[in-house]
Formats: sequence, C-alpha cells, structure tokens
Amino acid sequence: QVQLVESGGGSVQAGGSLKLSCEASGNRYNNKSMGWFRQAPGKEREAVATISNDGRVTTYIDSVKGRFSIAKDNAKNTLLLQMDSLKPEDTAMYYCAADGFPFTVDAGIPNYWGQGTQVTVS
Repeated sequence: QVQLVESGGGSVQAGGSLKLSCEASGNRYNNKSMGWFRQAPGKEREAVATISNDGRVTTYIDSVKGRFSIAKDNAKNTLLLQMDSLKPEDTAMYYCAADGFPFTVDAGIPNYWGQGTQVTVS
C-alpha cells in the first residue's frame, strides 16, 4: 500500500507559477511509477505528466509540454510538479498517483491515488 498526500495548490493569475508536491508513504515507494492527473468540472480526468520509478523517463500531455516539469525525489519520498506559464484551462483538481507497474500519459491506470489539490488560474 502507498499513501499519497498532495499539497501546493492554490489560486494564481494567468502566466503565474505553482509547485505541487505529493508526499508518499508506505511500501516500496522507490519502486513505483508516479504521475499527476487532473480533472476539471464537467470534464473527464486526464493524465498530465508521469515519471518512471527510476526518474529517468517522463511523459507529458501536449498541452503542458514546455510549461510543466515533473520530478521525483526518492530521498524525500516526494513527487513534484512545477507548473509555469499557467493558463485558465489548467484550472482543475490535481491528483497524485502511483503504481508498481509502469504507466504513461497515454497508457495505464495507476492503483494508488491521493485526495487531490485544487489549482485555479484566472
């Protein structure tokens, strides 16, 4: 089992930045692929960015490439998402997720989820 707790959400003006954190605890965190998903009101959940268990492979959806950066700090059991040049369409609840099997923004649904942190861009 892996427990995930997100933080760092908030309200920001368009063009601003936020940094999301996800603190992980539980079994064998370092062996997990991890990622960030988001869901806006009335829309389906979508994967935003993922990172492999060793941190070497990252994937992003096209709409955030060049603006968002995902990183994994295994020493601190923390997943990060640096979000720059934020746009109103980035407004959503952001969820941290993890799984023992690899997943990317195009494939795979992780088993472990956090409760989410709200990001609002105006």
